[in-house]
Amino acid sequence: MCKYGEIALKGLNKSHFESTLSKEIKGRISRYGSFTVTRAQSTIYVVPNDDGINSEAVFSELCKIFGIATVCRAARTEKDMDNIISTLKEYIPRFLESKKTFKATAKRADKRFPLTSPEIAAAAGRAVLECIPNIKVSLENPDVTVTVEVREKYAFVHADASKAAGGMPVGSAGRAMLLLSGGIDSPVAGYMMAKRGAKIEAVHFESFPYTSEAAKEKVLELARIMSDYCGPIRVNCVSVTEIQERLRNTVDEEYFTLLLRRCMMRISARIARSRYCDALVTGESLGQVASQTMLAMGVTDPAAGMLVFRPCIGLDKEEIIETARKINTFETSVLPYEDCCTIFTPRHPKTRPELSKVLEQESRADLSELEDRAFEMADAVIMKMYGD
Repeated sequence: MCKYGEIALKGLNKSHFESTLSKEIKGRISRYGSFTVTRAQSTIYVVPNDDGINSEAVFSELCKIFGIATVCRAARTEKDMDNIISTLKEYIPRFLESKKTFKATAKRADKRFPLTSPEIAAAAGRAVLECIPNIKVSLENPDVTVTVEVREKYAFVHADASKAAGGMPVGSAGRAMLLLSGGIDSPVAGYMMAKRGAKIEAVHFESFPYTSEAAKEKVLELARIMSDYCGPIRVNCVSVTEIQERLRNTVDEEYFTLLLRRCMMRISARIARSRYCDALVTGESLGQVASQTMLAMGVTDPAAGMLVFRPCIGLDKEEIIETARKINTFETSVLPYEDCCTIFTPRHPKTRPELSKVLEQESRADLSELEDRAFEMADAVIMKMYGD
């Protein structure tokens, strides 16, 4: 039983979000076998059609799908107390092994059912105590909560709903292009935008031979890890070696990083438009490095010519690291490989730039032809979850 979060609050367009979520669920679990997926009463039901399906793997997969607030492994039964109690006694004890306390709750969505919710819960509690005499009742802080839900067609029995990813279904809020480096921040930014319903693609900038093939593989691995939550991610790899060498030889050193960022914005925006994306996403956090001051970002955004999201902008490094650990990207992000943004780094980068002076420096480099070539030579790799 996959229960909604925010989707339940939607109005006339609720069916759009429900169908998007159902489609995502079907696609994500199809590799585990055949399932019947239906929806009713703010819940999506996933029922295996075959024996021998790896239920633990499916459960874990469902917990990572944005749009689902909680996931319950439940037993379905007919809507009468004899069947409910029989099913509870057969199904629930496995969840109470080694547990000391429990409480029983009930939800009666079908008000025609003859017993009230407190009466159903009391009967369920007595059934648990009959099966497991040594377990104790704790209404305040139980080890396990046993729940009976009487719904429109069936009754369901489950123990302890698990918190899922939450957010909105991927694809329900458009498409966005993530500037994916090998660092800690950008995978977190992509995850955060996907959680709000954006379908994520990525662009990665490399500087071979200054950066290695191993550095590129690290970024592709980050995209694969992100795909556990975001779904398959197309990574567009772009070489900026010629651009960096031109900047090094033609502009004042303090402007190098700003001008490189403007190039990246322009190229990313071109790729985004070619892939029907409506926004760029970066992992920038205000004041974290010299290129992430207000004024520095103010002179790089105009180069994009499209909406730029920065979901990490108000987070400190510890908050970003906490999320990176949660989504399992941190250990890969800290692997010591080169990043194109660390090549030719100026000793004293400009932190309070003026756009007019930035444009004057940019005109010296005459980068349009190099940017065209970088865009045209971009190659793409689609990263999926392990096992796909």
